[in-house]
Amino acid sequence: MTNRTILHVDLDAFFAAVEQRDRPELRGRPVVVGGAGSEDARGVVSAASYEARRFGIHSAMSLREAYRRCPDAVFLPVDGRRYQQASRDVMAILRRFTPLVEPISIDEAFLDVSASAALFGDGPTIARRIKTEVREEVGLTASVGVAGTKLVAKIASDLRKPDGLVVVSWGEEAAFLGPLPIGRLWGVGEKTAAALAEYSVRTIGDLAALPPDLVVRRFGKHGASLVERARGLDPDPVHDGDPAKSVGHEHTFDVDTSDMEVIERTLLGMAEGVAGRLRSAGVRAGTVTVKIRDDSFRTITRQRTLTEPTDLTDPIYSTALALARPEVRGMRVRLLGVTASNLGEREQLSLFDATEPRHRRAVEAADSLRRRYGEGTVTRGRLLGAGLPAPFERDPRNPLDRRSRGVPVDSDEPPADQPGRDTQADTEVDEIPPDEA
Repeated sequence: MTNRTILHVDLDAFFAAVEQRDRPELRGRPVVVGGAGSEDARGVVSAASYEARRFGIHSAMSLREAYRRCPDAVFLPVDGRRYQQASRDVMAILRRFTPLVEPISIDEAFLDVSASAALFGDGPTIARRIKTEVREEVGLTASVGVAGTKLVAKIASDLRKPDGLVVVSWGEEAAFLGPLPIGRLWGVGEKTAAALAEYSVRTIGDLAALPPDLVVRRFGKHGASLVERARGLDPDPVHDGDPAKSVGHEHTFDVDTSDMEVIERTLLGMAEGVAGRLRSAGVRAGTVTVKIRDDSFRTITRQRTLTEPTDLTDPIYSTALALARPEVRGMRVRLLGVTASNLGEREQLSLFDATEPRHRRAVEAADSLRRRYGEGTVTRGRLLGAGLPAPFERDPRNPLDRRSRGVPVDSDEPPADQPGRDTQADTEVDEIPPDEA
């Protein structure tokens, strides 16, 4: 670890930057990616250009609030295919410098360039070359942090956006982290920060100065890792091939609904998309999870372990429906999600295939048609005119979707306790046994 050189490369305002790159008339204007903007807009902001951020607009903000703050902004829908292609172009550049590349989302990645110095120079030199090649070949800017650990490199890349370069020398990690707000540390969300404030912790340095046993008594094992991170210690290596943990889809309704037919068709459409992605990657799932959010933003999550792992729509849908039905009675539903997890290789999970052979052949024939002529070629009759996104697109960040295209498998696990799109929701999580209807 003493000789490691880690880079964290983070594309600046990625979705919005791709839009401004491809549409020069948008350059210099506030751009919000996520959907049409209006007082009645639903959904959330996926990305905001730096011009839009001056109005306080940020990712995960509701589109309605973004419109209120800047009605003159250009609101655009998400164009996943173009962003995916731009991401692939950038990741290809990163792999010129080292095979140890760990994408952690569509627009950022860690690189371990410790063994690359003889060919390409030291860490800062490689970082400058990456920034130049991404700008000249892809037309985007990237901010890069250079350090001896993933933790410090990630924090460094975020300090001088956009188009920044921050280098933290070996032995300077604690001094670099010390004055930064405690919220910048991995594993410190709003609740943890509030608890640490009881000990007068406002900065990362304040936490580093606390006796470790005090923090462990308050936070358990998590407290020990917090103190280590605050002191700049992070032994986690760059992973170049972690398996995916799950595959899932979510859908936010344009209008909150209590219509069971709409709810059931939505669950069916998402189960269809999840099952197709499992088959494309050659894996089966042993657990199904449903996520339900109501009109007051209360979020409920229910999951069930299957008696037999599957990659087919019907068992995923029937399980999701059984989990959702008791929860949505009398509820106006804002969002639904279906996720398959507990994944394993198809041949490892079962010694025989219990699926009726003709059913399996029909499913595989439909998959073949979709691959050849497009995802929407074959659709269940119940989903025609359902008003769902068609198809539910594959996620370029998910290792299984990379694998199904023959792209190297990369990790998509974000750092623990980092704020995400669901930070404002109260979530209840229950495991429902497989034998309960």
